[in-house]
Amino acid sequence: MKAAVQGRYGPPEVVRITEVPTPVPTENQLLVKVHATTVNRTDGHIRSGRPLVMRLLYGLTKPRVTILGNEFAGEVAAVGDAVAAFNVGDRVFGYCEGPFGAHAEYLVVPADGCVATIPRGLSYEEAAPGTEGSHYALSMLAKAAVHEGQDVLVYGATGAIGSAAVQLLKSMGVTVTAVCATAHVDLVRGLGADRVVDYTADDFTKDPQRFDLILDAWGELSYFRCTHLFKPSGIYMSTGPGPGWVNAVLPLATPLLRRNRVVFGLPKIDQSTVCYLAGLLESGQFRPVIDRHIPLDQIADAYRYVEAGQKVGNVVINVTTSSSSAGLRPSPGAGRHCAETESPAA
Repeated sequence: MKAAVQGRYGPPEVVRITEVPTPVPTENQLLVKVHATTVNRTDGHIRSGRPLVMRLLYGLTKPRVTILGNEFAGEVAAVGDAVAAFNVGDRVFGYCEGPFGAHAEYLVVPADGCVATIPRGLSYEEAAPGTEGSHYALSMLAKAAVHEGQDVLVYGATGAIGSAAVQLLKSMGVTVTAVCATAHVDLVRGLGADRVVDYTADDFTKDPQRFDLILDAWGELSYFRCTHLFKPSGIYMSTGPGPGWVNAVLPLATPLLRRNRVVFGLPKIDQSTVCYLAGLLESGQFRPVIDRHIPLDQIADAYRYVEAGQKVGNVVINVTTSSSSAGLRPSPGAGRHCAETESPAA
């Protein structure tokens, strides 16, 4: 099969399209013919080996994982002998951080892992970016115990995490103020934000409103810029360590100081999470924002674009040339193998 393979850490050019053996599913695995995947910041960090903590996790001198890609959408090509929940021909999507491997024509995943049926009417390209940014957002909202009627500010509302957070918050009945640049105000308003602040024209830190949660989805803010924006029990969360890694230290310090809490939410995803996201996709309450489509053989260009910091939402990689039309075939819907699933943030 064809795959995007890296043998060493480095710039996007270290990734080459190469023929490798097609994986064989074990008794509890699915072999998925990948139609679409994504390139995201996680892939870029592991490929480059930066920050250095990535080398502690994935190999000090060279990467143990040579085929990246943690989101996928495709068709079940084979099932292991013990698999009962999926059949050959099922259209599925999911998340595979850890083993990775989605930047390839075929991928094996556990049948009881982070995989679910693609909802009716969605193409493979629409489903592929449905898990990475959204599960990070969901984990943070769950940690903050967000609930209906609260006021939340989302900074960086155009990235994969931020654009998902705006939509997920609205599905929970939350009032959302979103911060973005001028060019994306209409897009973010279309995601459901109740108010949109253009940070190029207005200083959001001077906003008169007060918030139960400030979510820095871009990972570059500091809690100290926002201390006056909180309600008395307000929470600050960030997807990044912030200047001087302050956002990583303050979760330990703010409870002792009895100030507004800085909370770090560890990401959590399992099959029930993917099923929940599938339900939101099917209902139309969540649609991943897609910036552009890039073919697998140009994946180095995708890395360069993502790492330039200008992407809006997600960059989708087309692994097969016919994935758009194939993805619109009738399907069993999102709930065929999923039990009824409540929001992880409930």
